[in-house]
Amino acid sequence: MALSLITIHVFPESKSGAQHVSVKPAETRRLYLQIADKLRALIEQQDFAPNGRLPSERELAQTLGVSRPSVREALVALELEGRVEIRMGSGVYIVAAPAAKPPADEAELGESPIEIMNARSVIEGAIAAGVAPFAKPKALKSLRAVYETMAREVENGQVPMAADRAFHIAIAQMTGNDVLVRTVGSLYDERHSPLSSTLRGHFEGEETWAAALGEHREILEALEARDAIQAQAAMQRHMRQSAARLMTRRKG
Repeated sequence: MALSLITIHVFPESKSGAQHVSVKPAETRRLYLQIADKLRALIEQQDFAPNGRLPSERELAQTLGVSRPSVREALVALELEGRVEIRMGSGVYIVAAPAAKPPADEAELGESPIEIMNARSVIEGAIAAGVAPFAKPKALKSLRAVYETMAREVENGQVPMAADRAFHIAIAQMTGNDVLVRTVGSLYDERHSPLSSTLRGHFEGEETWAAALGEHREILEALEARDAIQAQAAMQRHMRQSAARLMTRRKG
């Protein structure tokens, strides 16, 4: 749930000496939803996409003055709303006669995958650094077993989601802090939200999981070496590269 921030404007004193204070609620809607609103308005303009195909993500980002990853999130939100269709390897097309559905909100669609990955980078990077010097041999042995399960599944062309989650949870469990374990699990499980799962369905594949496996190996080896700096760097690099693959990759 988004925090409801407020913007306070204090105006000069009146003749009576009193100050007038104007309290205005700040925008609390997720950025991708704000961008979706702007794209929806553009789509309704007859000359915006004369052939039914939207401009590229890069062009849309330049037009709106936002990042390309945020545009991608917004386009997926519009696809879930039934207003556009993302055709892999071809582009994004306006749905000729979309069903009458009101714009969705973050409660329905989920958190921004970009923000989730940034949060995970901070939290899990700190966890990796904190546990590396004190990791017990038994915990490291269990972590390597999870990694090997993930490696087998990737090699067999399977989606190793359960092993991936178990890997990150196992590192959090090394802290002995149940709150951190629940936090890591909760952030990971955001990948099942409508927005994130649809985004991953379009842009995740065997190549992305193979790359992620290599990054997991770097994290594991840094922990086994009891190297806090490298463990944190490897974890944050993994999160950064995972987000980059999700937000810049073209599938199909």
